[in-house]
Amino acid sequence: MKIEGTTFGTITIDGKTYEHDVVIRLSGEVVKRKKKLSKKYYGTSHILSKDEAKFVFERGCEQLILGSGQMGNVHLSPEAEAYFAKKGCNVLLQPTPEAIRVFNGSHVKKIGLFHVTC
Repeated sequence: MKIEGTTFGTITIDGKTYEHDVVIRLSGEVVKRKKKLSKKYYGTSHILSKDEAKFVFERGCEQLILGSGQMGNVHLSPEAEAYFAKKGCNVLLQPTPEAIRVFNGSHVKKIGLFHVTC
């Protein structure tokens, strides 16, 4: 599994380009991010809710690499932050281009969530 790159509005993983935010599961499966789980609370997908954190997390995950967008606008709600901490999942939050480099170089059991716009 290799993330090849990102541009505003896209991310390319193993030769396939996605035009939406994605979650990369522990298995390597790529699924569409469920932004509605956060948007219903905050009116924006730039704050990750506890509900969305529950959707993203998988047992056995040691790290969540969160690509916060091209300009770094996404962040965790306090409840989501506490949820990941309680599960023992370290969260690395960086702008998407930097998060991709970390994801590609990481060898821990990880999940990736990548916001592809702002």
